[in-house]
Amino acid sequence: MGYAVVLGESLVDLLETESGGELIYRQAIGGGPLNVSVGVSRLGGEVQFAGTLGNDMLGDRIAAFLRTTGVGVRGLKRVPVPTTLAVTTFEGAEPTFTFYGEPPSYVLLGPGDLDTAMIGDAAVLYAGSIGLLREPFRAAAEAAWRTAGPLKVFDPNVRPTLLPDRAAVTALRELVEGFFATADLVKLSAADAEVLYDGASPSAAAERILGLGAGSVVVTWGAKGAFLAAGGGSAMLPAPAVAAVDATGGGDSVMGALIRRLLADGVPADLDGWQRYVKFALAVAGLVCERPGGAVAMPTNEELIARWGALV
Repeated sequence: MGYAVVLGESLVDLLETESGGELIYRQAIGGGPLNVSVGVSRLGGEVQFAGTLGNDMLGDRIAAFLRTTGVGVRGLKRVPVPTTLAVTTFEGAEPTFTFYGEPPSYVLLGPGDLDTAMIGDAAVLYAGSIGLLREPFRAAAEAAWRTAGPLKVFDPNVRPTLLPDRAAVTALRELVEGFFATADLVKLSAADAEVLYDGASPSAAAERILGLGAGSVVVTWGAKGAFLAAGGGSAMLPAPAVAAVDATGGGDSVMGALIRRLLADGVPADLDGWQRYVKFALAVAGLVCERPGGAVAMPTNEELIARWGALV
């Protein structure tokens, strides 16, 4: 089966909520790649998280949480800065993130910090997300991506609050397209597609990304489901009906579920195979959205079966 290496950020989300008529912020461990790694582990996959973590009490809590959830920490490096905070506000269940902490605690992994043997021996390598906006993490991610061996999966995880102008959007698009071109799987959201490609639909964005060289593309589309382009065809897959309370980590759980399936069964041979993977991933995301929180909302296989019955 092998294991996955997830490269990227860990941080603490401060989630806006209400208590006794008062607006408060609830602390939750998060960061897109950390959510992905926890998602893989809770679904029964083996995963190593690679990134930097502040050396404060919040960093201690994140490190302990990773170990508790079964995520390997061979690639984790502690750094002498405070842990980054992401203040999360909501419109309905959809989150908006504002980040605090300079330098960000998650961007301090350099190429020399990589465990290249661990990456080369992995079955799947994940890269992407907001760490790519800063050095030295960008150089580390590019070096890891060049490592032969693992399947390559990528998620741009665009955060508009970190892109101050059109020049920043253009620079990010050029950067992530370098990863798209050699990815076996690209997962992005419909909102990511709109930012990167001037309001493009999921199908138009997927067509462009496939044209760059990606093997397959999944574009998540909130309550509508996901658009899939793979195996020489495409399909729109509906999301299961849920009572969403918090979409934080929903897209990350899709990626975690897809990585879990890649670890277990490899790359599907055709569109039908990919559709089974995406249906499973949307069931995972549906359950995540019914719970508050990000990483702590990632379900186990037993919880999925209890909620949805036997899954294909």
